Amino acid sequence: MPGIDPAAPSRRALIRSAALIGGGMALTGGSGAAIAADGDMARIRKAAQANRDADIKRIQDWIALPSIAAENLNMAQGAAYMAELMKDAGFAGIETVPSDGHPGVFGTIDVGAKRTLGIYFMYDVKQFDPAEWSSPPLEARIVDKPGWGKAIVGRGAINQKGPQATFLAALHAMKSAGVKLPVNIVLLAEGEEEIGSPNFKQIATTPKVLAALKRCEGIFIPACWQGANGEVQVNLGSKGIIELELIASGEKWGRGPKGDVHSSYKAMIDSPTWRLVQALQTLVSPDGNNVVIGGWSDNVRPLTAREKALIAQAAKGMDEAQMKASFGVTHWIDDLPLEQALVRLAQEPTANIEGLVAGYTGPGGKTVLPGKAVAKLDFRLVPNQTRAEAEQKLRAHLDKNGFSDVEAIVSGGYDPTEVAEDSLLIKAELATYAKMGVKANLNPRLAGSWPGAVFTAAPVSIPAGHFGIGHGSGAHAPDEYFVVDSTNPKVAGITDATMGFVEMLYQMAAVR
Repeated sequence: MPGIDPAAPSRRALIRSAALIGGGMALTGGSGAAIAADGDMARIRKAAQANRDADIKRIQDWIALPSIAAENLNMAQGAAYMAELMKDAGFAGIETVPSDGHPGVFGTIDVGAKRTLGIYFMYDVKQFDPAEWSSPPLEARIVDKPGWGKAIVGRGAINQKGPQATFLAALHAMKSAGVKLPVNIVLLAEGEEEIGSPNFKQIATTPKVLAALKRCEGIFIPACWQGANGEVQVNLGSKGIIELELIASGEKWGRGPKGDVHSSYKAMIDSPTWRLVQALQTLVSPDGNNVVIGGWSDNVRPLTAREKALIAQAAKGMDEAQMKASFGVTHWIDDLPLEQALVRLAQEPTANIEGLVAGYTGPGGKTVLPGKAVAKLDFRLVPNQTRAEAEQKLRAHLDKNGFSDVEAIVSGGYDPTEVAEDSLLIKAELATYAKMGVKANLNPRLAGSWPGAVFTAAPVSIPAGHFGIGHGSGAHAPDEYFVVDSTNPKVAGITDATMGFVEMLYQMAAVR
């Protein structure tokens, strides 16, 4: 899990990691180097070092242009900027792909290689409130992060502009060094990930895009999630999600006011807010920890023995106290021990209230009886649940329990993702991490979500995952950051993270 530091590795591992990362990762030997001409890696690293300032500025400039799908802010500009970034990195045939919502951006690099690798980008970011930030969220200032080094702070720094721009930096370094790519690349970017990718499948299955994706051996989203001990997770899947609003209103209900009225009339007028509260209570167990929607878990696939073994192995190396401190909690659900809590994290579907709004929420009191109440929710899904199934069962549950008037407006979502441990993509990731002296822990399922199911499911049907070294944190939160100069010898700064993507390209070309 990002930002959760497993137990410190052995002294020998620390020395090896420091030698590889702190002093510049030694990218020689191994299957990837077998297809790289003598001196190529050295030339690429030299180019990456020379490009360092430009690579940092690329991230800062990108952060300065926020594309926020939820606010319909700068979406056309964001797509155009994405296209320019791709053009500068050497992509050809770049197209803005229309959809029923905001467009995607598509391009390829064809060097005549035997294998093709897909890359997924998102050019949108989450909303932000500047008042909550210690550094302006669009200025992308470089600040000191104790224990990590110098980091860019800004909205999108780690989710996902920092990692994505660092992947582009790898392409720039290879181009500057005059080194031919070992694989062809297909890049597909969207602008609606932060609202649940409601139109991304439409973009990905556009005939020209689909044909290119089906040629790929796999696809990954760049991710720079090293913990303080330098370790990474290789995710064998991710939970799915649906995001929605539940709305109770006097107008739809036929009871209660159509607009706000004085609260003194509560003695004779029904409350849509209480109506919503009662509807929400039917969705979960009294403690809020288990979804009780009818048939919700009928298709849930239990974790396999292998998946449970991977979790048990990972739990042994984790610092539970540090994990709890990082979340600001003192207990897991039901006071579970760490391993069982991690099993639950991977296995259980969830219902979460993101926000709950009705009436007046400003300073002081305002005695109103609101005419409408809104709850923003997300439901995390696990194999073999689907988004369509979840939406249908939620609606049926509300209707069955007498809440047919409560609207459920789904804004987006996608199915869970699974990828085979023996796929070329996962093998290449593991080979790359091993080559770089970075300990990689196989993780059965990321508790977070991304639209990887668009790739793993028909008609695309290719492996999809996450890859990268480096560090950042604070996604969706104030003071989001991405480390560019690491003071931790076990964690990559921007140049070493750039070389990590270079190595992944070579390993993807060579792995069997």
